[in-house]
Amino acid sequence: MPRKTIAPTDQESADSKSARTRARLLDATAKVLARKGFSGTRLSDIAEEAHVQAPAIYYYYPSREDLIEAVLFAGAKAMHEFLTERLAELPATTSPSDRLAAAVEAHLRHELELSDYARAVIRNANQMPEQFSRRALETVAQYNEIWRGLIEDLAAAGLLRSDVEPSVGRMLVLGALNWSVEWFDAKRGSLDEVIAVAKSMVLHALRP
Repeated sequence: MPRKTIAPTDQESADSKSARTRARLLDATAKVLARKGFSGTRLSDIAEEAHVQAPAIYYYYPSREDLIEAVLFAGAKAMHEFLTERLAELPATTSPSDRLAAAVEAHLRHELELSDYARAVIRNANQMPEQFSRRALETVAQYNEIWRGLIEDLAAAGLLRSDVEPSVGRMLVLGALNWSVEWFDAKRGSLDEVIAVAKSMVLHALRP
């Protein structure tokens, strides 16, 4: 016998529809933002991607900037959670080198394969007016702190080159990984190959 369900009230149905529309708008904005950037993203593009009328967007968000801010914050939060989860899955005995390699793979796979939101953050967080980018940038800073810890663990284990200043090394690594959103094309090459090369280059550049 099928389980019985309680029919939603009119208000519950409206709330559910509203939540679905809001989610669709966020997904559409992430796609457009990742592709066209902050200055090139128009409400008409988002509306077309989300299959809604452009004026309807103002029912959910006061402005274009508020909608983009919501996407960037969601993307930064997802990046932080994804990396945290991947590192938590590693055995406690995992070496600092292997943890760093796992972080490289998580970063690339998330931004290049799994998340329009991550690409939107990486390409646009620094282009937004400060009042709209503050939440996202604070979360990105927390994400960077994870990387700071990975590099510090490498140094503590005697596995960081003596001529590499940890903060500079971290920023150069993240800068190189982030730049891949500008050139990677899945139609022209394998993401697994990119990840393998990135791991090798990062570890060879940082370790003695």
